[in-house]
Amino acid sequence: MRFVAPSRAALDPAVLSRPPLAAWSDAADWIAAAEFPSVAELNRGWEQSWRFVEQTPQLLADGLHYETRIHARAEIATRADNWHDFFNALIWRRHAAVKAALNRRQVAEIARMGDKQRSRAQCALTHFDEGGVVVVLRDPALLACWDAHDWRGLFWDARQAWHDGRIRAEVFGHALLEMALVPGKLITGKAVAVLDDDGVTMPQALNALAAAIAAGRLLNDPQELRALPISGIPGWHPANDDAAFYAEAECFRPLRAGRRYPPPLRMAYACPYSSP
Repeated sequence: MRFVAPSRAALDPAVLSRPPLAAWSDAADWIAAAEFPSVAELNRGWEQSWRFVEQTPQLLADGLHYETRIHARAEIATRADNWHDFFNALIWRRHAAVKAALNRRQVAEIARMGDKQRSRAQCALTHFDEGGVVVVLRDPALLACWDAHDWRGLFWDARQAWHDGRIRAEVFGHALLEMALVPGKLITGKAVAVLDDDGVTMPQALNALAAAIAAGRLLNDPQELRALPISGIPGWHPANDDAAFYAEAECFRPLRAGRRYPPPLRMAYACPYSSP
């Protein structure tokens, strides 16, 4: 069933105080406003070469693929009065380097595959763009829990780890932010794990991720992405202060037979990335 976000008039303001939307306090006025910001407002104060442009029939008459238009004209088609595209704009404003790396790879795949077929890499890039989460962790025991889909071990038994920085998550996928508008919704992201060898910050991890994506070392197949029920992260769902939640909620699925996750991205092998 296609997800339908609540209207602005029906928005429960409580969702703004709970992650992941609580991390967007700088955009809280836009999120809570009675009307969506215009593309001019979205562009204001954004010191990048790209620009948000309203998606109209006149714009689409150029026949360009969405990704190609971004690459060739630095124009990000944005539908008016649309939560999905609004959150996409917020992600561009905050994480332009990763967005640019995804776009560069998408354009290369379109050139290789044409616009009638999609490669495994395109699927992986799109899955992360829409539903991605970046997880930085420094405790191998937590990675072992995640590898086994031991959700109670990852979220409940290791609850303190989510508070003391041993594991941190940043939502990148704009579709996840849109889903978070619904109070209590169970949400699962598609994550990339980054191993914290030496006190890496989240911005450093995101920069390394952008470099790895741009170089083609990541997101060549959807199977590289790890399922992560972000509703299990302590404080991210109103019901997860009870251990029973991790046994009963539908989002906590067992590991599929034969499924193996790739090793995490290591900062030692990542190179700095500068967006074009």
